[in-house]
Amino acid sequence: MPLTTVARGRTYDWSHAVGRGSASGTGFNYPQTMCLGTGRDIYVANRGNENNFGMRVNKVRLGAPGEEELLDEFFKHGEGEGRSTWPFGVAVDGNDHVYVSDEWDNTISVFDGSGKFIRKWGKTGSGDGELLRPAGLVCEKNGNVIVVDSGNNRLQVFTPEGKFVAKVGKAGSGDGEFNQPWGITLDKDGNIFVADWKNHRVQKLSPSGKFLMKFGEYGTVPVPPNAFAVTYLGPWVSSGGANEYPKAGLLNHPTDVAVDSDGDIYVADWGNHRISIFDADGNPLTNLMGDAQVMSKWGQQSIDANPDMMKAYRRAKNLEPLWRFCFPTAVDFNPATDEIIVADSQRNRLQIYRKVRDYVDFQANL
Repeated sequence: MPLTTVARGRTYDWSHAVGRGSASGTGFNYPQTMCLGTGRDIYVANRGNENNFGMRVNKVRLGAPGEEELLDEFFKHGEGEGRSTWPFGVAVDGNDHVYVSDEWDNTISVFDGSGKFIRKWGKTGSGDGELLRPAGLVCEKNGNVIVVDSGNNRLQVFTPEGKFVAKVGKAGSGDGEFNQPWGITLDKDGNIFVADWKNHRVQKLSPSGKFLMKFGEYGTVPVPPNAFAVTYLGPWVSSGGANEYPKAGLLNHPTDVAVDSDGDIYVADWGNHRISIFDADGNPLTNLMGDAQVMSKWGQQSIDANPDMMKAYRRAKNLEPLWRFCFPTAVDFNPATDEIIVADSQRNRLQIYRKVRDYVDFQANL
């Protein structure tokens, strides 16, 4: 099976996977959002569940395939300062302070780069500076923190200490309006991109919050020939990969968005089990479907330690469903390495691709 996706002068090479299912330690537990730290460090907020209480933030150093390293984990489930109920968004500022939202407590907790608790702020409500189910977070260059106040269908801006600065948005489907927004990112110019989850689109706002652009429309992936279900609920994915999907602009509850240094936009198309890629003007380019044909290092360690698991893999007639994304929730882009990092939530792993810019479309020149 090919591990490369090509679209209009761009190519995306699958690199490797990182992770396995784990309530603690070297693995993830329903990763919800993530944020790049210093170098190749990444922070991953894990949703966990009531059965294993795997709620936490992992700090993982990404390297070449097989070089990943767990550096720290914090914001674990529990009561009191530095503890969490339902972790959601995570962001890092220029001082390597880590901000994490708790959807249950409607608070933002702040840690240093080593996971030491610093402070917490936030209050439940719908007034200025109050929060209801805070989701994604992003830090501006000036140090302020933009919070996706999902339950109030708006964005709010706070100082690092939690002082209210500004707000934008309201409930609705018009320009600049939101319906349970989720993920957020900034481009190199400070423009704001928001995954407008229940409006099935992405909106772009200026640094001051002025509406600039929207793209995406609701749609589910059609069932192509020779398809299989990623989950028992579907949707159906074809062995043909991204080229089987002629309309890449369809979105089904997008959860996150990232922008690379060329302006290309990556959207976690959660309900369609894929990453949809758009150019800077919002025109669809292609999709990434997940290509984890090679087991992650931590995943292989689990198989090597469990003979029954190894036998189960050998009995499987087709492992392809395990390669593909299953409800991807987050996407990020590392400009230093040209890596696209995807949180493959139901598989409890990250899948990593690399964007190559010098691809020549020979067929177009024939």
